[in-house]
Amino acid sequence: MPEFISHDLSLAYEVHGAGTPVLCVHGFGSNGKVNWIDTGWVETLTGAGYQAITFDNRGHGQTDKPHDPELYYPGLMAEDCVALLDHLGIGRAAVLGYSMGARIAAFLAFAHPERVAAAIFGGMGMNLVNGLTDGNDIIAGLRAPKLSDLTHPTARQFRIFADHTGSDREALAACMETSRQPMARADVRRIEVPVLVAVGEADDMAGRPEALAELLPRAEAVLVPRRDHMRTTGDKVFKEAALAFLAKNFPAATIS
Repeated sequence: MPEFISHDLSLAYEVHGAGTPVLCVHGFGSNGKVNWIDTGWVETLTGAGYQAITFDNRGHGQTDKPHDPELYYPGLMAEDCVALLDHLGIGRAAVLGYSMGARIAAFLAFAHPERVAAAIFGGMGMNLVNGLTDGNDIIAGLRAPKLSDLTHPTARQFRIFADHTGSDREALAACMETSRQPMARADVRRIEVPVLVAVGEADDMAGRPEALAELLPRAEAVLVPRRDHMRTTGDKVFKEAALAFLAKNFPAATIS
């Protein structure tokens, strides 16, 4: 994978197709391939005339994996997005984020609205503001000597996922300490770009999408039927809603 440098870290990325750019920001413990290629998102976006840009967040995939929690605040990770757009010579892009990636997208849209044509917050509802209640359990699960020691369901879920992706669990634990930083309500209200908030009906990690959409000046919400946090990622309803939202706010004919 090609790489770019952001704040002395080397991050891996891939560019898929040609057309109007969509920057895809994956969730915690995942990577660009698992979150966006394996779920069919890249195929969906490129088939609709978009260029899908995927990358591995710091601490994930083939990107550098520092163990210092101070390096994982969402505002810092949003600067990685800017560095990648700069590296590719892209002025404005739509941003598609899932879970932690949606939190990063929110901080990006707040700090750099001139770079974000539209944003999609998948798997992130009102907990953008309220924070993640299971974070400490997830950290303990990542640092536990073995999976069989864990009884907390969310901790087990993320430990299994981390082992499946061959992740650096200490880097992920450091990431979880600070990447879940809540966004202030006042800052959410100042995000002026169009936003789609999409959350699974059975998602008990994200918080309600409607409540977050009400805070955002230009937002709409979609509830994905019968899906939990993990299974919403590649859901057909989510993809269809995202494409319809992009068509209204950043159509494929747009030149960035």
